[in-house]
Amino acid sequence: MRQYILILSFIIFGACTTTQLNQSLGTINDFLGGDELTTEQVASGLKEALINGISNGSAQASQLDGYFKNPQIKIPFPPDVQKVESKLRQIGLDNEVDKFIMTLNRGAEEAAKEAKPIFVAAIRSMTIEDAWAILKGEDDAATNYLKRTTTEQLKIKFEPVVASALNKTSATKYYSDIIGTYNKIPFIEKVNPDLNDYATDKAIEGLFTLIAKEEKKIREDPLARTTDLLKKVFGSQDQ
Repeated sequence: MRQYILILSFIIFGACTTTQLNQSLGTINDFLGGDELTTEQVASGLKEALINGISNGSAQASQLDGYFKNPQIKIPFPPDVQKVESKLRQIGLDNEVDKFIMTLNRGAEEAAKEAKPIFVAAIRSMTIEDAWAILKGEDDAATNYLKRTTTEQLKIKFEPVVASALNKTSATKYYSDIIGTYNKIPFIEKVNPDLNDYATDKAIEGLFTLIAKEEKKIREDPLARTTDLLKKVFGSQDQ
């Protein structure tokens, strides 16, 4: 039984230094109470740790300035019409462009509030095989699992919310005004890309960026992982 647990320990702590591994193994020994660790306990502990990470990531995204003041996920002017931004700034419409970008990000922040239940449902439906694959996988294994299992649902859920949020924050109006102004400039090719699709895709992309950061934090901080994951796996068997 101890051999089984030690093998599991080396799998979970494969990225640790020798000192950190010894500290972690000491913590594990403190938890051992004579019952063999089950794969169900491992899956349960991992799920809870991931849900904590998801909660942190979605909370960051959905707060005021969660997108707008985070350079990693801030949504810029749509790339298909960046020539519009450049031209409008050249003719002195910086304020209008900046206002549009801010309201675009406000729409994403509003939509991000809908993400957590979708992520949590995907994590809770994770199989034992999925959990083991994530534990032994690459640094972004959990993030990629969530991309595979939630992106379609997120798009379905986000599209109406983003559309409503863009209207609520006046991003749609500002965009329409900006594109209308640009299209009146002589001798230019007129543009009118789908703002809602762009904002939806970028909002989802930003969420996964934050989730990947949370996953990296779990994987790179062995002591935090001992607290947040292994205590849930082993329970209170030291009592």
